[in-house]
Amino acid sequence: MDRAVVVVAAGSGTRLGIGTAKAFVPVAGQLMLARALEPLFTSSAPMLVVVVAPSALLEDCRQVVASVAGAAVAYTAVVPGGADRHGSVQAGLAVLPDSVTTVLVHDAARCLTPAAQFSRVFDAVESSVAAGAGDGVVPALPVTDTVKRVSGDVVVETVDRAALVGVQTPQGFPLDALRRAYAVSAQSETDDAGVFQSAGGTVRFVPGDADAFKITTPWDLGRAESIVRARSAVLVDTAVPAVRLGLGVDVHAFDVESPCRVGLLDFPGEPGLSGHSDGDAVAHAVCDALLSAGGLGDIGGTFGTSDPAYAGASGDVFIRGAVGLLADAGLVPQSVTVQVIGNRPRIGARRAEMQDALSAVVGAPVAVSGTTTDGLGFTGRGEGLAAIATAVTRPA
Repeated sequence: MDRAVVVVAAGSGTRLGIGTAKAFVPVAGQLMLARALEPLFTSSAPMLVVVVAPSALLEDCRQVVASVAGAAVAYTAVVPGGADRHGSVQAGLAVLPDSVTTVLVHDAARCLTPAAQFSRVFDAVESSVAAGAGDGVVPALPVTDTVKRVSGDVVVETVDRAALVGVQTPQGFPLDALRRAYAVSAQSETDDAGVFQSAGGTVRFVPGDADAFKITTPWDLGRAESIVRARSAVLVDTAVPAVRLGLGVDVHAFDVESPCRVGLLDFPGEPGLSGHSDGDAVAHAVCDALLSAGGLGDIGGTFGTSDPAYAGASGDVFIRGAVGLLADAGLVPQSVTVQVIGNRPRIGARRAEMQDALSAVVGAPVAVSGTTTDGLGFTGRGEGLAAIATAVTRPA
């Protein structure tokens, strides 16, 4: 394995004022260290990940690393940090095997750094090595504020910001060259690129990312949490709904010349329902509800009320057709509820039988209930039957 990342997480976080090591401060409900590590394990190219942690929190750090790395935990190590950042980086570099040729050093406090930034730095370092240069690489953003050089509280001059960038992490280097640079470093630098340059190395930059800012103050922490919340809100807004709801209504007049079929059951001795098919208002309402939940139109437009193929067709034909269309749309029924409205036939004694018959065709639980309209309207006058159904579908 020729790639490695050293994640520096040994800082005390004094300026943050939380009272615990910075990497163990929650950011919108998840530890800063965990957020910093997650992008590393999305890479298709395997790498070693070394976390440099406070000595007193080594076991806690191992647990965090294991929870993020999962099965890739074998590619990780946790080591105690040094007296300062300089010593912590050296501690991380010291445990890397000789097979590693490219190393990135990353601050856990830049916990929202996207995975693409790690890839850009790795690729730039490896391209430099392949070209025979062996340069260091840092991600950077142009400075957008006007910059002044001052003396005390007096502004001396305006500095040309065209030649300035703000540097981030991860910073990448050929491992052997960075180790030599740290070994000969006479003073502590503010970043790894400074150490590399002081030893004579050349550092180049690639584009950084605005989200890769360093959490140093409570304001920075609040900013990071706001970014995480905004991302979560976008995901919720754009996510495909887990379930979809549909409504179906059907009405048929009584026809004494027709057999009575309601909810896929025959009711001998009762007047039937008129219609091009068998007039089963309950089955037709269920069909309409399923089609509605899938955004697939309605029974008339889908199957055709005058199509001779459906003359006298049983209600289960339409329900099965609706279930098939849902499957084509990547949906399956989850549940159906249907209410029968009318004085006759009385369904109370056969409700369980009707539910079983409908459920078998729908492929999901169907709940049936019945009611009357207290003598009001066409159902109250015994002129016909109505049914209202609701359907819930979900992605297959």
